[in-house]
Amino acid sequence: MTISTEKKVWTDEEFMALSKDGHCYELVNGELVNMGNSGMEHGGIGSFLGGLLAIYVRQHKLGTVCDSSTAFTLKNGNKRSPDVSFVSKERLKGLKRPPRGFFQGSPDLAVEILSPNNTVEEIHDKIVEYFDNDTRLVWVIHPDEKYVLVYNSPEPDRLLRPQDALEGDAIVPGFSMSVAELFEEWDF
Repeated sequence: MTISTEKKVWTDEEFMALSKDGHCYELVNGELVNMGNSGMEHGGIGSFLGGLLAIYVRQHKLGTVCDSSTAFTLKNGNKRSPDVSFVSKERLKGLKRPPRGFFQGSPDLAVEILSPNNTVEEIHDKIVEYFDNDTRLVWVIHPDEKYVLVYNSPEPDRLLRPQDALEGDAIVPGFSMSVAELFEEWDF
């Protein structure tokens, strides 16, 4: 008996149809990776940051912001879905609306919010892959430790604590918010 080690090549349509089963997947090296559910804290931080970023980006006509259900098709065929992402208007030239399928390439800004089930190796691999595909800025948010790591390359450049400002640098010019806002306790 011969066992095939050939990996399936997924079409955009097949990959998009998977979301109907209630799970979120990434395609990594030809294999489906179930990203699971991340919990309310993770979703709250992603929605809050994504919302602030989306309003700012739209007001300044800088491009578009996407949520974690958006997959990006990378050069090696992997489909990655950052928790929040930004694609600049320069990379969207000629489009009047977002593509129904996946964006070909990586976002200019990728945001990853750590979950208890994330491993250091998994996050590092994603960061390297983003930069190999022309991402220019990555923010890794650590809710438990209340910090943000800022990357302009696969090596972290800055560690931001609650007293610091999270800034869009040249990628999302003028965007700035207090890191503390990401981790504020509710007061209602």
